[in-house]
Amino acid sequence: MSLHGSETDATYDRAGFGSPVRRGERPAIVVVDLTKGFTDPAYPTGADLTEVVAATSQLVAAAGPAGVPVVYTTIGYTRAELDTVVWLDKAPGMRALAIGSEAVEIDDRLPFTDADHLIVKKGASGFFGTGLASLLASTGADTVIVCGATTSGCVRATVVDALQCGYPVLVPRECVGDRADGPAEANLFDIQAKYGDVISLADAIAYVGGVK
Repeated sequence: MSLHGSETDATYDRAGFGSPVRRGERPAIVVVDLTKGFTDPAYPTGADLTEVVAATSQLVAAAGPAGVPVVYTTIGYTRAELDTVVWLDKAPGMRALAIGSEAVEIDDRLPFTDADHLIVKKGASGFFGTGLASLLASTGADTVIVCGATTSGCVRATVVDALQCGYPVLVPRECVGDRADGPAEANLFDIQAKYGDVISLADAIAYVGGVK
């Protein structure tokens, strides 16, 4: 069923968008901002992402036996940054994401441990101003699977930058979430058209499980 109508579908088809990415043999998983500040609706930036957390946990669990690396990201600001980061003027609700607060902690329901990689970022993309690109290169990754929150914000930005860093990108639909369905669906449409493949959780689990 068409999301935006047959005219839109025809326009995108004519432009040559939507071809599948080539999948490599050494995927890595990037879990974007599934922190309490985003998965707990008690926070200004939060929403109930229980199902997203559960689906991502399944994928991470499948990745372990296959030796697929997992990188988590969190957004956190120092006291000084709360007064200087321009993004916080546009999105003041994110001032709750202060370093040292529970809001920046990875959701307890995820299988995150001290042995996992953790990237602290200040912007939307997991790549911007961080060591994520170098970390992925050091693991030998040739494909990036992006999970997390929010679909229309930090997930999309991370997907675009992963592609621009030369990685084919996969986005398991069940593993990403947002505060509202409209922005989420529009961005999944755009990701599928231009930047990566939006796939099912079952497909993602089978893919990482087949890594040798």
